[in-house]
Amino acid sequence: MKTSEIVLSVEKLAKTFVKPFTGKKVEAVRGVSFEVRRGDIFGFLGPNGAGKTTTIKMLTGLIFPTGGKATILGEEVPSPDAMGNVGFLPENPYVYPYLTPREFVSLCGRLNGMSGQHLAREVERVIERVGIGYAIDRRVGALSKGMLQRTGFAAAIVHSPELLILDEPMSGLDPVGRKEVRDLIVEEARAGRTVFFSSHILSDVELLCDHVCILRKGEVVAGGAMKDLLAAGARRTELTLVDVPEAAIAELSALAESAQRHGPSLVLDVQGDEAVRKVLERALAGGLRVESLIPKRETLEDIFVRKAL
Repeated sequence: MKTSEIVLSVEKLAKTFVKPFTGKKVEAVRGVSFEVRRGDIFGFLGPNGAGKTTTIKMLTGLIFPTGGKATILGEEVPSPDAMGNVGFLPENPYVYPYLTPREFVSLCGRLNGMSGQHLAREVERVIERVGIGYAIDRRVGALSKGMLQRTGFAAAIVHSPELLILDEPMSGLDPVGRKEVRDLIVEEARAGRTVFFSSHILSDVELLCDHVCILRKGEVVAGGAMKDLLAAGARRTELTLVDVPEAAIAELSALAESAQRHGPSLVLDVQGDEAVRKVLERALAGGLRVESLIPKRETLEDIFVRKAL
């Protein structure tokens, strides 16, 4: 793969904090590596305390790593040149409460080199896009958490960055607001931008992302193309047998991950093709009736629970 196709590269990135007074070391991030390709929507996942936000802070230059390196658009982080092409939305964006969304987004635009009528037009456009055009001149201190999140999103995209780094972008939003932000992320990707975001909402990640990376205790435990992860996941099948004699229940249950009786039916949760074959052979040899055989696709949530918890 050509270097020009890699927008964000992370190689063995590590961060160790030293607690004051005690001097105890805490390894928050331990040798994390991944790549984000141009035009991708990349999901960054992990339970609380996995190291997601610490990694994002290192990528944006807010804290320095103790090991490894990261590059954005070929520039090693921290780099003012690289950050000029990055839009960043923290999990809890702080917006000066005495400013209006128009004033705050304008300030962020000026910090990224924008000015004049072009800045004024883009500020109005992005604020309208994130759905708070009706509140463009209200003081931020009077806005809800969801509206603050949208204001932060507008500030992140006002200068048309090549890379968007979003930390929990749907935090504090109702279902309608979540869908609107999902749509914004897709629109940004279709416009040619690369999107890197963390989220606890796995259904949104599975719906949106081309690639994912899952952290656990500061280390990468799974990652790759979403379609490949889901295809390679454990294959499960729900098998329902009818009128199973008591003598066969224990033997069949031993071949399955779980077994449940529902009236005259025995429902088996079977993992892997080989186990399914053995259950069917035993059932047919015993003259049992197979009522249904339903393949179950492993979801991102299944993979997350299996790998990260």
